[in-house]
Amino acid sequence: MTIRPALLIAGHGTRHEGAADALRALVRVLGERLPDVPVAGGFFGAPASPLPLSGAVDALVAQGATRLVVVPLLMAPTGAIRETLPEAVARAVAAHPGVRAVCEPELGPDPRLLAALERRLDEALGGGARRPEDRDRTTVLLVGRGAADPHANAEVVRAARLLWEGRGFAGVETAFVTLAAPDVPAGLDRCRVLAAAAPGTRQRHRIVVLPYFFFAGDLLERLRMQTEGWAAAHPGAEVLGAEPIGAAPELVEVVVARYRAAVADGAAFAGRAAKDARPAGDALPGTALSAASAGGPA
Repeated sequence: MTIRPALLIAGHGTRHEGAADALRALVRVLGERLPDVPVAGGFFGAPASPLPLSGAVDALVAQGATRLVVVPLLMAPTGAIRETLPEAVARAVAAHPGVRAVCEPELGPDPRLLAALERRLDEALGGGARRPEDRDRTTVLLVGRGAADPHANAEVVRAARLLWEGRGFAGVETAFVTLAAPDVPAGLDRCRVLAAAAPGTRQRHRIVVLPYFFFAGDLLERLRMQTEGWAAAHPGAEVLGAEPIGAAPELVEVVVARYRAAVADGAAFAGRAAKDARPAGDALPGTALSAASAGGPA
């Protein structure tokens, strides 16, 4: 029987095999960091996912886990969706009497993840972006998934402000792949207007499109198609694409810290929910779930 709670990594809404491979790689790294902790990962919100959340729960229970710490790979809240993470976890544990799970809140914008995003920007700019003369002629378009809930989208705007502060970029604008405005072409239009108004415009200004999600997949493909379409219509603009965070060391550190904090707070498994500043209707972080609370066997 497992003594320490298991770690369950939950990604959202993809059927992309590349994203599944990236999640498997992250699980392997976390398993090396936490050798005495069972670790598994899966996706919720995508019925045909190659790596379903329910399968990850089954695998952890098969290893003897009776308590699960669920860490979502979400940079911002999902907003109103068909099935929230706590609902997906509750459904998955319903088949396993006696198993309890606690869901942690989304990860962004943790300062360590902002540092990982900054590194992705530097890579897109060819490694020379730390020079003031490079950064002050670069505008960043931070692109989130997009949600029907304005509070979820506001978290992306907050992250953009935090990413801009003190890093020397001309500006950090926001856009969304779906469900919310501005969309990617409108965000790029705004970046172009701001670049034209910036001082020193005799130097060529650049726009870097930065994904505000973790892995390559359906979202990234849609983002790149939208970016390429806009760039083709504006041949005078220099548009660069950054890579998503991926299984970066900073992400590993954040997940490990969330896991250890949840384990230290043993009361979480007794049903005490963490405080949540978002309005009622959003998924509560820190909520303890069990087969009984899911309507499954007691």
